Amino acid sequence: MPAYFKSVWPPIVAVILFIAIWQGAVSLFHIEKWMLPAPSDIAREAATQAERLGMHASATIQLTLIGFAAGTAVGLLIAMVLHLVPFLKSALYPLLILSQNIPTIALAPLLLIWFGFGLLPKLITIILVCFFPVAVAAMDGLTRTDAAMMNYMRMAGAKRHHIFWKLELPHALPSVFSGVKIAATYSVMGAIIAEWIGADKGIGYYMMLQKSAYRTDRLFVAIMIIVALSLLLFLFIALLEKLLVRWRPQKR
Repeated sequence: MPAYFKSVWPPIVAVILFIAIWQGAVSLFHIEKWMLPAPSDIAREAATQAERLGMHASATIQLTLIGFAAGTAVGLLIAMVLHLVPFLKSALYPLLILSQNIPTIALAPLLLIWFGFGLLPKLITIILVCFFPVAVAAMDGLTRTDAAMMNYMRMAGAKRHHIFWKLELPHALPSVFSGVKIAATYSVMGAIIAEWIGADKGIGYYMMLQKSAYRTDRLFVAIMIIVALSLLLFLFIALLEKLLVRWRPQKR
């Protein structure tokens, strides 16, 4: 049996078993559809709403990708600046940590007041969700540079920017990708929150409509789409890491 299949089949079997138990429990206990729909009802509704869901999913994907790219760029920029300027790191790093104690959904109404109902407040919401894990992971990776290689480059007369681009940044890539993978999953959540606050399309907007109508089956369909988008984006980043960080020894 291939090693890949050995690692994949246990969760697949677990999911199939969970769905079977769910389907059986709904039928056995006669649970109302508005409270907990059966998986068959959810699948039927997904097929019925396919075209409408495709339109909303497309809007969410576009918003997610733009916000994720911007949030990753902001996180990397902050990490680089704070690493290269130790005084700024001492002054601002605690503030970055404190900023994460403010719920993003609490800031979203303020962003709407300040920037209106356009694209900008939604992008800022996603950036606020994404930048922190990228910045923290990147700063951690930059501080873990091999000391022997650092001393060797200094003795060889390398300039500060040469050390950063040739040694510190490449060495930090595994840590950077760890933060980017976390941000990838957060970005979808950020997009949904942004659409909850103010939007006329997107999966978050679709969920708000179905919540008002007590269409639990359609809410489950939306949740499935959110999970799928998060997983696909995470897998894409993992594949990109595998292609770019080839020098790191593979774990057995």
